[in-house]
Amino acid sequence: MQASLASRLLRLVTLSLSLSLALPLTVPSKTGVQYPQNFISKIIAERTDPNGPVTMRFPPEPNGFLHLGHAKSICVNFGLNEQFNEDNVMRTNVRMDDTNPLKESPFYVDSITKDTRWLIGKDAFPSKIMSTSSYFDEIYGCAVSLIENGLAFVDDLSPDEMRELRGTLTSPGQNSPNRDRPVEDSLRLFQEMTKGEHPTGSLTLRAKIDMSSPNLNLRDPVIYRILVGATHHNTGDKWNVYPMYDFSHPISDAIEGITHSLCTLEFEDHRVLYDWVLDSLAQKCGKEFPSRPRQIEFSRLNLKYTVLSKRKLIQLVEQNHVEGWDDPRLPTLSGVRRRGFQPLALKTFCSRIGVSKTDSNIDFAELENVARETMDKTARRAFVVTSPLKVTITNYDSQNKEEFIIPRHPKDESFGERTVPFGKEIYIEESDFFDGENPPKGFKRLVAGGKVRLRNAYVITCEEVVRDENNKPIELLCTYDDRTGNGVTPEGEKRVQGIVQWVEATTSVSCDVAQYDRLFKAEAPGSSTGDFLDDINPDSVSIISGARCEPSVEADCLQHLETVEESQDADVYHGDLHYQFERQGYYALDSSSSREKLVFNRVVTLRDTWGGEAAGKVAKEGGKERRRGGGGGGGGGDEVAKDVERVSFVAAQVKSAEQHADAEALLICKVDVGEEEERTVVAGLAAHMTVEELQGKMAICVANLKPSKMRGVESQGMLLGVEDGENFGGLLEPPQGAKPGDVMKFEGFEVKPDAMMKSKGAVKCFERVVEGLKINDKGVAECGDGAAMVNAGNGLAVTSSVVGGNVK
Repeated sequence: MQASLASRLLRLVTLSLSLSLALPLTVPSKTGVQYPQNFISKIIAERTDPNGPVTMRFPPEPNGFLHLGHAKSICVNFGLNEQFNEDNVMRTNVRMDDTNPLKESPFYVDSITKDTRWLIGKDAFPSKIMSTSSYFDEIYGCAVSLIENGLAFVDDLSPDEMRELRGTLTSPGQNSPNRDRPVEDSLRLFQEMTKGEHPTGSLTLRAKIDMSSPNLNLRDPVIYRILVGATHHNTGDKWNVYPMYDFSHPISDAIEGITHSLCTLEFEDHRVLYDWVLDSLAQKCGKEFPSRPRQIEFSRLNLKYTVLSKRKLIQLVEQNHVEGWDDPRLPTLSGVRRRGFQPLALKTFCSRIGVSKTDSNIDFAELENVARETMDKTARRAFVVTSPLKVTITNYDSQNKEEFIIPRHPKDESFGERTVPFGKEIYIEESDFFDGENPPKGFKRLVAGGKVRLRNAYVITCEEVVRDENNKPIELLCTYDDRTGNGVTPEGEKRVQGIVQWVEATTSVSCDVAQYDRLFKAEAPGSSTGDFLDDINPDSVSIISGARCEPSVEADCLQHLETVEESQDADVYHGDLHYQFERQGYYALDSSSSREKLVFNRVVTLRDTWGGEAAGKVAKEGGKERRRGGGGGGGGGDEVAKDVERVSFVAAQVKSAEQHADAEALLICKVDVGEEEERTVVAGLAAHMTVEELQGKMAICVANLKPSKMRGVESQGMLLGVEDGENFGGLLEPPQGAKPGDVMKFEGFEVKPDAMMKSKGAVKCFERVVEGLKINDKGVAECGDGAAMVNAGNGLAVTSSVVGGNVK
C-alpha cells in the first residue's frame, strides 16, 4: 500500500501508517500542534535576530463564545510559537481585547479562558490572562502624545457627517472643519471627554493622517470615543472614553513585546494603520516599547454545512433553534467539546488545513474524518444496543452466568480488558433481525431459521419468533452452539458471516443516546433563499431513550463523573470519556449525565454518511449524465468518464519484503507489476503479515498513484487489502491464473486510466473509488455502482474469502 496523495487520503488507507503529507496524530510537544513550512514560518525564520525569542498572542474580544474559526487562530499562534522557541518556553499570550464595555462581560472572559485552555492544553496555556484594559493608562498616554505632536485632534462631527466627508474608493475625502483645531483645544476637550463632561457620541478623537489616501482606513480614523456611564467589567467606572481596536491593538502588542501579530485577512487593509500608530509613537512622539511587532494576515476558517458568523450563531440561540451555546450541534468550542470532539482532533484538523493567504471552504467532513482517526486510537470499545430486541437462548442454563474477557481496544493492549456478562436472556439490535422471507441483498445478520455470531461470544440460531398482537416480533427464541465461544469456528464448519453486538439482559444498564447530525443540510446555508435558517436540518438530532449498554460502561462513567466533580482546575470534562459503540459510531458522555441516568452523544458515525451521498450525485449536463469528478484531472475530459476508469488496477506479485528500518509498522516490498523493473511499494502490513508470508504473494496493486516517500523510502504503488470489521482479512488477490501486469477492470466500464493521479481532481476521484470498493455477500469485489472487478483479459471475477468486507 502506498500513501501520500494528500493528507485527506489518510482516512482511506487504514493499512498504511500515515500519509507523507499528513501530520502525525500525536506530537511530542506542549501544544500538540505542528505546521509544515508556510509563508508565516518563513517570515518568522527571516527575522532580524534569528535566535531571538518569538512572542505571539491570541486576542479574542470577550463578547461571545469561541468557535471553530477561533480554534484555527489558537492553533496557528500557539503552534508556530512553539516551533520557534527552542528553549521550550511558550511565549503566546491570551489577551482579552476588552475595549467595549457595552458588549463584554466576565462571563465571556471565563468561557474564553476555559475553551482556550481546553483546546491547547494546560501545559501550553499561559499562567496569566492579559487584557487590553490593563493598558488603558498607557494607551491613553499614547493618545495624548499624538495630540501634543499634532497627530490627532478632537472632532465634533456626527458619524453621518464623517461618512459623508470620508469619500469613496474612487474619490478622496474632505478634511473635517476641526482638523486644524489648536493642540491646546484638543488636549482640553480630550480631558473633558475623559472626565465625562460631554455626552456619549458628541466628540471623538481622530488620528490626523491623510484624507486623500487610497486606503480608507487612513482617512483620519477615530481612535477614541465617549461612553459615559458604561461600567467596565475590569476597570469599573474609571473611564468615560475608550480606545478603538485599531488604536489599542498595536499598542497592546508593543507593550507585551509581541514580535509577530497574526490576524485574519479582513485586517490586511488595516495593517497600514497598525504600522502608522507604532511608527508615529516611536519616531515622532519618542515612545519606547519592548518590541516593534509585525502584523501578518492569514486566511480565516470557512466550513461547509455550518455557520461561524457571530450574528447568525446568536440568532440560532436566541430564536431557540438550538438549546444554548453549548448545544452539541453548534460549532462553538463549548458545543463541540460537549458533543465529544477531542482537542487532538481539532488540533490535527487545524494542522492539516494549514496556513495560507487563500480563502477556501473546508468540508465539515474533513473535521469529522479527523475525529474518526483520533477516536479510533483513543476510544474504548463497548457494546450498546439502541433499540433492544429480546433474545432467549432456550438451551442455555438459566442458572448459569458466564463472563467474556474482551479487550477494551482491539489494537492497543494498554487500554486493558473489560468483563462482559453472558446469560440466557440477551438483547440485540432490532434492526439486526430481518422479519420476512426475502432479506435484502447483502443482509448477513439474523433471520428466522438463520444463524448469527454474537460478537466475542457464541453463534446462535433463531428457532422461533414470538410476536405481539400486531404481529411485531418481541422476542426471539434461539439456541446456541457451545463450541463457538470467543469467536471460535469449529473445525470443518463454515464461518458464520454475520456478527452483531449484544448485551446481557439482567446486567445491562439503561441509557439515553443522542444521535447528532449536521445542523444544516446545505453546504452554504442560505445560498438558495438568502435565509440561512431555511437550510436547518430537521433531523439534526434524535434522542433515543431506553438504550442498553454493557455494565463496564456504567462503571467507567460513574468513576469519571466522580473525577469530574473532584477536578480542582475544572480541566476534566464529561466528553473526555468516549467510546466506539461497536457497529454504531463514536460517542462521548454528555454533561447532562448523572449517576441515575447516563446520556451519550454521537460525535461521528463510523463512516462518512454525507460524503458517500455527495460522491454519488449525478448532475445533468447537456442532457447527459456526468458523474461528479469524472471528467477532470487528466481523465480526458469526457463527459461520461467514470471515476473507476481513471484508476489503474493491475495484478502484482510480491517478490521480496523487508522490515522498514525506521518504522515498525511498515514493510518495504519489491513488487512485479509486469514492467521491466520491479516497483518498490511501502506497505503498512508488518502487524498483519510476515515477510515470509508476503514473498510470492499475488495481490492487486494501484499502479498510477503519484510516487511518494514514506519514512524516507519512495513508494511506487498501493497494495489493496481487505477488512472484516476492524480485522485485517488479507490482501485482495487477483483471479486464479493471473500474471503480474494483468489489468483489472469493472464490468461495464472501460479501462483508460490517468497516466498519473496527482491533480486535486484526480485525488478526489481516487478517494471516491476507494470509499466505494467492497466485497459483496458473494465474496466478489465490486465498486460503488455494484460492478464486479474482473480480469480484463478473461473476465474472471476478483473474489475474497472475507464476505461483506471493505477494500482498503
